[in-house]
Amino acid sequence: MDYSLRLIVAVLATWRITHLLANEDGPADLVARFRLRLGSGLAGQLMDCFKCLSLWVALPIALFVTRRPLELLLTWVALSGAACLLERLGQEPIVIEQITKPEEEKDLGMLRTETNGYQEHAANESARHHTTSV
Repeated sequence: MDYSLRLIVAVLATWRITHLLANEDGPADLVARFRLRLGSGLAGQLMDCFKCLSLWVALPIALFVTRRPLELLLTWVALSGAACLLERLGQEPIVIEQITKPEEEKDLGMLRTETNGYQEHAANESARHHTTSV
């Protein structure tokens, strides 16, 4: 398997295993019972945090992608980061209207369609100054 394919498989495996352990009950509730047995201690808290758990799941999977120490370190955190991004994508609702709206109607987030009040105040001051000086 070439590097790119190993990396893609590793990202998907990291996400899937982490998601199973952190968010699912598993087959025959095995994962749920395992989490219950761990309790509220450090290991139990680790199982409740997707981001924390993804770091530990990614470590052995990173060995599948690379063997060099520096690459291993970078691959480890990259796999965890990719798994976190996939998890976040799964939680974000896709708003079809935002995709299908004409470009001029889209809400681009940072661009405001309303004034902040300063522009209106400046226009009023300009108009007041213009009428008093005439």
